[in-house]
Amino acid sequence: MRHIISLKEQSKEDILKMLDMAIKLKEKRNKGEMKSYLPQKTMIMFFEKSSTRTRLSFEAGMTELGGHAIFLDKRTSQFSKTDFGHEIQAVMRYADILMYRAKKAENVEKAASFDAVPVIDACSEKYHPAQALSDILTMAEHADGIENVKKIVWLGIENNVSNTLKLACAKLGIEVVLAAPEVDPDSVDEDLDKQAEDTGNVKKILDLEEALEDADYVHTDTWINMEFFNDDGSVKDSFKDEYDRRIDTFKPYQLNAEIIDKYAPEAKIMHCMPCHLGYEISRDAVEHDNSVIFDQAENRMHMQKAMILWQLGIEKV
Repeated sequence: MRHIISLKEQSKEDILKMLDMAIKLKEKRNKGEMKSYLPQKTMIMFFEKSSTRTRLSFEAGMTELGGHAIFLDKRTSQFSKTDFGHEIQAVMRYADILMYRAKKAENVEKAASFDAVPVIDACSEKYHPAQALSDILTMAEHADGIENVKKIVWLGIENNVSNTLKLACAKLGIEVVLAAPEVDPDSVDEDLDKQAEDTGNVKKILDLEEALEDADYVHTDTWINMEFFNDDGSVKDSFKDEYDRRIDTFKPYQLNAEIIDKYAPEAKIMHCMPCHLGYEISRDAVEHDNSVIFDQAENRMHMQKAMILWQLGIEKV
C-alpha cells in the first residue's frame, strides 16, 4: 500500500512520476479538460491542528477528481475519549484514503501500519511531504523542468518542512544548502537526515553570501511560535526571553529583498505560508518580482491531486 509520510519511502522515480502527473493535471484543468477519476471515492481529512491551505487544497483537489472529502476535527470528534488505534481503524472503514494533519508523526505512522487505506502525513512535527512535493512542482514550472534546478537554499530554522524538502531535492540530484543556525528538536529524524546526506547533495553553510551564491530558489518558514503572542500581538511575559533569543539568533537569516538583491538576484523566493511578516520573511520579499509564493500555494492542490491518484494506483492522466 502506498503511504506518503516522510518521503523516505518514495524513490526518485516515484517523485518524478507524481511531478509528471501534477503537471498534466494542471494543464488539463487550465484547458477545461477536467476528468472524474475518483467517482464515489472518499477522503477523510483528519485535523489535530488548524490549517488554511492544507484543508482547502486537499478538499478542492478531491472535489475536482470527482470524489468527496470529509473534514474531521479532533476537537469535535471522540478521539480524546478512547484508544487512538481503535478509533482511527474505525474512521478508515469509511474512507478510500486518509489525509492526517497530526501533532505527532508517530500517530500517522500508526494509522498507516494498519494498511487499511493509503495515508498521507499532511503536516506533523517531523514531516510535510505534501508541501515538499508541491514545491518541487513550483520549482519545475519556473525553471522549465526540474532538471534545470541546480541549487536551493533554506534560511532560518531546520524543521518539518525543510526535512522533506531537502530529502526530495537531494533524491532528485539538487544541491540543498541549509543556512540555519538551529534545528527544531521536535523535527529531528536521524534516518531521514542520513538518507539525505548520503546523497552528497546536502550542505550546511551559515555564511549568507557563500550559501546564496548561484541559488535558484530560496525557501524559508516560521521560526517564531504563535503561542508566544497575546491576541493583541504583544509578546506574552512567559515567552519574552525565548522570543528575544530567537530574534537575535534568526533575524540575520531573514528572507528579505536586500539579501536577494545583493547575493542571489536571479533566485526565486518561496515560503509555504502563512508568512509572519517581519520575522522569517519581509513584506518586500513576499511582494518581490522574484516571489513565486502564491504559485506555490496554488500548486498544493495540483500536486496533491497527483499524490492521491498515485496512492490509489492511477498513474495515467
